[in-house]
Order: sequence, then C-alpha cells, then structure tokens
Amino acid sequence: MSIANQIERLRLSLPSGVSLLAVSKFHPAEAIMEAYDAGQRAFGESRVQELQLKYEALPKDIEWHMIGHLQTNKVKYIAPFISLIESLDSERLALEVQRQAEKCNRVIDCLLEIHITDEESKSGWAWDDLLGFVRGGGFKALPNIRIRGVMGMATLTDDESVVRRDFERLAACKAELEEYFGDEFDTLSMGMSDDYPIAVEYGSTQVRVGSTIFGAREY
Repeated sequence: MSIANQIERLRLSLPSGVSLLAVSKFHPAEAIMEAYDAGQRAFGESRVQELQLKYEALPKDIEWHMIGHLQTNKVKYIAPFISLIESLDSERLALEVQRQAEKCNRVIDCLLEIHITDEESKSGWAWDDLLGFVRGGGFKALPNIRIRGVMGMATLTDDESVVRRDFERLAACKAELEEYFGDEFDTLSMGMSDDYPIAVEYGSTQVRVGSTIFGAREY
C-alpha cells in the first residue's frame, strides 16, 4: 500500500479531535514528500542533525516535532524553526530551551515527556520531580516556553493490560497537571503504530505513527 493510501487509512481510523504525527525519522526526504503530497504536514524526528537537513530540504510549511531525547547542547540548532518539542524531560533542558527561544525571540511549544513505564531505557521526567517543579512555579519563570500538554511511551510488550495501565497513568498525569496551565494545555501525545487504537481509548489527542506509513526504517 502506498504512503498516501496508508495516511488516508489512518486518518479514517482516527476519531475527530485526534491528529496524526507522521514519524519520519530515518526515512528519506522523498518519502516525506509523498506524505506531504497526500496532505500530511506534521512530521516527527528524533535526531537534531537529520531534522536540520530535512528542514532545509523540504517545504517550509511543514510542522516539525522533536520526539527523541534532546541534548541541551543541540537545542540551539532547532530553536529557530521547531514547531513542537515533545520530549521536554528535565528542568535542565527546560532552562536551555528558554534560553535559546529567547535568543530567537520565539515562544516554543513543548510537551512534558513523562516516564510512565518500569523500563529504565525509556526517557522522560520522573513524575515526582516534574510535579515539584510545576508546583514550585518553575514554568512561570520561563516565558518563552509554552507547555501544550504531555507525551509518553507505553511499555514495549505484548501484554495489553500493561499497555492500558501505562496509557491510563499518562492520562491521569495530564489531568493532574491541567490546573497549573491554561486552556492551551490540550495535547495528550501517546500511541504509536502498534498501540495507537488503545491510546485513543484513553484520550490521546495525537498519535505518533511511523512504520505503518513509511514501512521499515532505513537505519
């Protein structure tokens, strides 16, 4: 099935209010253009250098999302153009995003990536640390960052009950944080190719789908 057909099929499967982020990491610009020609505008990347190259090569109305772990020393390279940093996972990173956004005279939209699984390999803010920073007014001191919601990844497992537990936990985290942010705190980014239908059941407003659209990655 073509990229365009896969995108159309995915869109038809998603309820109203749930957006599709095409995860284009490790896929060539030509494949992204196929998706673009099918009407897709939001794409997710995980490596800064690859993201920079694609930004330069592809249409400027593309909405680029950073979904991979972001090192503080790489923020400056994407700050001028990034649409959404989904992987804001520490106070240290937040301070650097603020610094670079201010330099660019931009307000950068971000999602709080929360660690919700028992897997040590997954990145994300520890819940207690995040809650402490938020309750302490940490983001009020960062005017060039706009927190739009939360992001997380479920455990990589065939046990559906574990995946459901993770999505339920992330949705609960978002609900608990809502009082600290404004009406724009509206994004719950969870669900990927293998588990997005379950994520939607738990209130996901954005699913991140790569292999279903583009096929196997070219590492």
